[in-house]
Amino acid sequence: MTFYNASFELVDRNIDKGYGDKAAIYYRDQVISYSQLLKQVNKAGNGLKSLGVEFENRVLLLLPDSPEFFYTFLGAIRIGAVAVPVNTLSRPSDYLYVLNDSRAKVLVIGEELASLVEPVLDQAKYLRHIIVVGDPKAGQLSYDSFIAGQPEELSPAETCADDVAFWIYSSGTTGAPKGVVHLHHDIAYAADTNPKEILGITPDDILYSASKLFFAYGLGNAFYYPLRNGAATVLCPDRPTPDVILEVLKKYRPTIFFSVPTSYNALLQAAVDDTDVFRGVRICYSAGESLPEILFTRWKEKFGLEIIEGWGCSEVCNTILSNRPGAAVPGSAGKILTGYEARLVDEDGNIVPKGETGTLQVKGDSVAASYWNQHEKTKDSFVGHWFTTGDRFYQDEDDNYWYVGRADDMIKAGGIYVSPIEVESTIMKHDSVLECGVIGKKDDNGLSKPQAFIVLKEGYQDSQQLEKELKDFVKEKIAHYKYPRWIQFVSELPKGPTGKIQRYKLRNLTETENKD
Repeated sequence: MTFYNASFELVDRNIDKGYGDKAAIYYRDQVISYSQLLKQVNKAGNGLKSLGVEFENRVLLLLPDSPEFFYTFLGAIRIGAVAVPVNTLSRPSDYLYVLNDSRAKVLVIGEELASLVEPVLDQAKYLRHIIVVGDPKAGQLSYDSFIAGQPEELSPAETCADDVAFWIYSSGTTGAPKGVVHLHHDIAYAADTNPKEILGITPDDILYSASKLFFAYGLGNAFYYPLRNGAATVLCPDRPTPDVILEVLKKYRPTIFFSVPTSYNALLQAAVDDTDVFRGVRICYSAGESLPEILFTRWKEKFGLEIIEGWGCSEVCNTILSNRPGAAVPGSAGKILTGYEARLVDEDGNIVPKGETGTLQVKGDSVAASYWNQHEKTKDSFVGHWFTTGDRFYQDEDDNYWYVGRADDMIKAGGIYVSPIEVESTIMKHDSVLECGVIGKKDDNGLSKPQAFIVLKEGYQDSQQLEKELKDFVKEKIAHYKYPRWIQFVSELPKGPTGKIQRYKLRNLTETENKD
């Protein structure tokens, strides 16, 4: 067995390169160097060992974006344990499920989040220790006391590249979340592709991700992308409102900014007068949901920067489709990255020709090993070296991939599949529309047709006249059968923690109305 430990690759390697005094993390008024990071990682790892954490034991992280997230995550994998970051926006029942599904012995939690798990702690079967960043309650440890007196030296455990390093629970739209199992080598492989080929990250870069560390997109952006490449990351625990994002941009002047289309749209609507706020930013990156072409255009007109769109998923640990800076194709997810392969298949697994829609399968060395304790789902999704994403695309003659939606989101209108993404992108081009979500709804004959839920911009009022205008607008832009037969004006759309529209909630709303 050849030694390989991801914590060594992300931290020690940078010190070996002479970056020990270089900034690794900017957090509030702190600047944490790579040498300081290594000492804190070692203290956290030693602290976990003192609690009896062993190889392959799970350590749950319910933390805001903060240095303690880095210390605990890296400390866990340094001793051969498994780091499991968890969504900070979930409900108590979700936390109970993850605690028991992962069989975590240790929970490291922020004081501000502790109240979310307290109602279910007595049902957590395997939990032995709770470490609180802040003030603990009776029977809990403070993070400061947890690391107090722990040595600053710790040799990495004798792990290999194929040992389990971390899990990340997928934010599925139906059913319980799945624990996606990733190995030590997945991190470096992911951080050596998009960051080098597309982002061109160097040690001089400062990365800021408005998308949080607890899900795969944010974890790459703010954690292993910068550390693998000797760069610095900006961590902000606050909710990424336009005001918060703009303040971070002004204070730290990052060179690469990551967010999601919903957030970019909110920044545009915030009426930012000081376009100099993006001074120093050389790349704005977007993933997590499809970026409407009109948003790309408005952003470039306002700030003079392209939004480089990509696509990835938790199971691949990375963004694997991406546009290229200076050659972006608005509306597309771009081309496959070097080091990965992709193919589009029909329901029988046959490869579809260019121009036809198929389900995306991907292959590459950062693809997850399995879903934890979900044997049948693993067999359905992981087919040899290929992972079946459940996302549907078509590929144009220039090899760009165009996202058309999840397989279960597609609408079959008049016997023809309609992409909700295409309809949403078209509606978004109307001057009155801030956001929209499209689903399928059955008409009086039981046939499925598009239905649109629309949030209007400030200054516009819903009316029958505007509804007709929007329907006619869509008919003029795309095929007639794709226009929304019903339009419902709403104050907001249901979204998940990554900013994606939760279409299943829109479907549930429609089904409830039909019953009424």
